[in-house]
Amino acid sequence: MDFEGIYCFDTATVRFAIYPDGRGGARIIAQISEETLHDVFGTRNLGDRLLDTCKTHFDALSAAALRCHRANPKAPINLTVDDFSPCVSPGSANDSEHDATAGAPVAV
Repeated sequence: MDFEGIYCFDTATVRFAIYPDGRGGARIIAQISEETLHDVFGTRNLGDRLLDTCKTHFDALSAAALRCHRANPKAPINLTVDDFSPCVSPGSANDSEHDATAGAPVAV
């Protein structure tokens, strides 16, 4: 899908469209802040140049926006860092308290 977006100077955000049901369906507008784009994608672009960042990472942006939309179709979509962070459940193998290798010597 092609990226459709604009940079909003007054709010320092990029607003972009997604189409959850394809081009023939509803057009949903999502937004992401400059700060979130910097933190998530490591870009240092500012202003209108953030549109290039969004084009480059549109697959990740649209997937995150679609998850938010499906979770709460009536709510505005304001993407944050948390929308891109991997989900780790308490007590998972990634939790050092429950990790069998936590504190084990590391071979160098």
